[in-house]
Amino acid sequence: MNIYEMPPLPLTEEVMTILTENENIRIERIISAGQVSDWYDQDETEFVILLEGNAVIEYENSKTVSMSKGDTLLINPHERHKVSYTSSEPLCVWLCVFY
Repeated sequence: MNIYEMPPLPLTEEVMTILTENENIRIERIISAGQVSDWYDQDETEFVILLEGNAVIEYENSKTVSMSKGDTLLINPHERHKVSYTSSEPLCVWLCVFY
């Protein structure tokens, strides 16, 4: 698999692909095209790399993090957050490591 190989457009929903997983770790590629999310409250740590595009992560305490190509973010367990913006041109390509 090539991490930059894109699915057919237009994307009406995010495309999530689990690249590998076991009982300790899960690595996903997510492709977004303008989609946003509801609130997440995860049991695991999430390390995020935005490989392409622009996005905004919003935390429950109103803190926001603007992300651009190459930016990384560590989200701790039970740190409530949501994706409040993703670019559609270019698409957002995320690499997410859950552990």
